[in-house]
Amino acid sequence: MDEKNRLKLLFIINPGSGNSATDWTVMITNYFTSVHYNIELYQIPQNCSIQTINKKIALFSPDRVIAVGGDGTVKLLAECLMQKNIPLGILPAGSANGLAKEMGISEDPLKALDLLVKGRLKNIHVTSINNQLCIHLSDIGLNAYAMKKFNVLHGRGMWGYLIASLKVFWKNPIMTVEMQIDNKTIKIEAAMIIIANATKYGTGALINPVGKLDDEVFEVIAVKKLSLTEIFKMIFSHSPYDPDKTEIFQTNALSMRSVKKVHFQIDGEYLGKINDVKAVIIPHALEIIVPVAEG
Repeated sequence: MDEKNRLKLLFIINPGSGNSATDWTVMITNYFTSVHYNIELYQIPQNCSIQTINKKIALFSPDRVIAVGGDGTVKLLAECLMQKNIPLGILPAGSANGLAKEMGISEDPLKALDLLVKGRLKNIHVTSINNQLCIHLSDIGLNAYAMKKFNVLHGRGMWGYLIASLKVFWKNPIMTVEMQIDNKTIKIEAAMIIIANATKYGTGALINPVGKLDDEVFEVIAVKKLSLTEIFKMIFSHSPYDPDKTEIFQTNALSMRSVKKVHFQIDGEYLGKINDVKAVIIPHALEIIVPVAEG
């Protein structure tokens, strides 16, 4: 393949992601010495804006843009790429890497790099939640509260999140929420409510067993009662939920109001306490590079 016709890959590297010892700059450069693509590497500064990324994309004019980071980095690049028809690749370098796990992208650096060359494109939907992009999972209540605790702990990764979760689990705060789904009003009490494009959290817990990223609905999962049995199902057995404890709705639009302000997160980013949530699906929003065997 001559120089002019080589695919151009732009790697956006977040050096602050996760706790990996991988030197991604060296790893990517070495890999592509024998794979004939044109590559450009860009390390993003702290508090990097969409405008900064867009300028880099316009300057290099890539065929693919690769997020080297966690879910926050993926989200930042998705916001840039949705209107550009440029596929997104992922090299998982975050603490949880929720979307990468959902897509079957290996956390082994060489396998993830191989996928960029050998993978296929998959079109997925996203949601707009309170005018912010959500690719993976958003929720209000207990998990978002754990995210807040996680952000102030010294330990990162799965152990850090487990410690944060244990700090809030036994408090088990219950919200009173009114939801508008498909012109129906649903009043419910719950420990947490998840707006789910994907099926699993980065921990591996299966929260949305009916979810598909390439359909035209998202799921709203109300965890009404926390119990060790339901948690075991989510993490280990994946057997059907008890509808008295966990209820799942499917829709393309949601309006939700909590009586009291509740903790709120999108794709692992804690966003404070809110009363109101409005969500709408954006179908066929983004192309992701995924394994060929991925369904």
